Amino acid sequence: MSTQIPTPMQTCPMAETCGAMMRKPFSRTTLLLPGLIFIALGVLVVIYPLVLVWLVAVAFVFVGIMMLVTATFIRKIGTRLGS
Repeated sequence: MSTQIPTPMQTCPMAETCGAMMRKPFSRTTLLLPGLIFIALGVLVVIYPLVLVWLVAVAFVFVGIMMLVTATFIRKIGTRLGS
């Protein structure tokens, strides 16, 4: 009687998805690109601290736009449901 103990990769539900994703060369680049961009922005902030102010301002504008879009989406769902 030999019972085979599954390896962690066999029991992980995401193992197949992650394995397929890593076999594609483009997906590796898309995973590395944000990290490289953050490193470059960090170096830029160290060299020119004023860039940090602009990054924060852009982040506030972006979050504000996303909140408006989300509020509009929720309002439209509320009118469809009759609330």
